[in-house]
Amino acid sequence: MPTVRIPTQLRSLSGGTAEVAVAGATVGELLKGLDATHPGFGARLFDDAGQLRRFVNVFVAEEDVRFLQGLDTPVAEGQTVSIVPAVAGG
Repeated sequence: MPTVRIPTQLRSLSGGTAEVAVAGATVGELLKGLDATHPGFGARLFDDAGQLRRFVNVFVAEEDVRFLQGLDTPVAEGQTVSIVPAVAGG
């Protein structure tokens, strides 16, 4: 099963767990499965149109899915998907 790395800011939704194994063949399926297993992720990750929020970055094997196939990016067995919130500063 693929593994999803959970950022510190969202670990309260995963019971404090830093990594969660979730079934899914694409990034979209994986993130929806994550929300089904740990409710609350969907509201934090997706906008009203069902797309990733602008301030949420998702990486598959260290590649930003926005530059791949977005939510349709395939995820292979054993791959790691990382959720990385955008960081702003001044």
